[in-house]
Amino acid sequence: MGILILLRHGQSEWNKENRFTGWIDVDLSERGIEEARAAGDALRDIPIDIVFTSALRRAIRTAEIVLERIGKQDIPLIKNQALNERHYGDLQGLNKDDVARQYGLEQFKLWRRSYDVAPPNGESLKMTSERVLPYYESEILPHLREGKNVLIVAHGNSLRALVMALEKLTPAQIVEKEIPTGIPFAYIIGDNGEVLEKIEDIAQLHQSIKHTT
Repeated sequence: MGILILLRHGQSEWNKENRFTGWIDVDLSERGIEEARAAGDALRDIPIDIVFTSALRRAIRTAEIVLERIGKQDIPLIKNQALNERHYGDLQGLNKDDVARQYGLEQFKLWRRSYDVAPPNGESLKMTSERVLPYYESEILPHLREGKNVLIVAHGNSLRALVMALEKLTPAQIVEKEIPTGIPFAYIIGDNGEVLEKIEDIAQLHQSIKHTT
């Protein structure tokens, strides 16, 4: 069995400003740095073999801070844009409240949370899934099948795409799924790639590891 740990990057400067970020390469806010440090502290003493991140600075920096906090900067850190945030197209850089006022709350919710409606010149969650899941299956899952423990540091929507597949959620169910910044959670993955257990509380993961070692 391998452990898959998922972590959304710490708060970014544009998260703080309530703006659609997408592929714009903004950095962490001060709060985001603290969230990354707290995530690292929570993951201390959990054996992590390899880390995957998106190609965006806020995810990479979060991963680097976590590795520094756990004292394992020598772990492989693999960056790939397949794990990038959903591309918000023409909405990138715009304030979310302004978009809701301009286009109406219903349209705003469709662009932001629906499964298969894309914003103008952007990606839907379905389209995001079509790049996240093949990358997970070809590059990440083999490590888990070997019994390695993997940390993925990515974004709200790229992680929602992966969670949808792991938990076999419907499009209606994933609409309601929110992944907060800076709080790691985990899955125990079996030899065939199936989820054996979801662990919401990292303290519980520490206990599970103690019982198996």
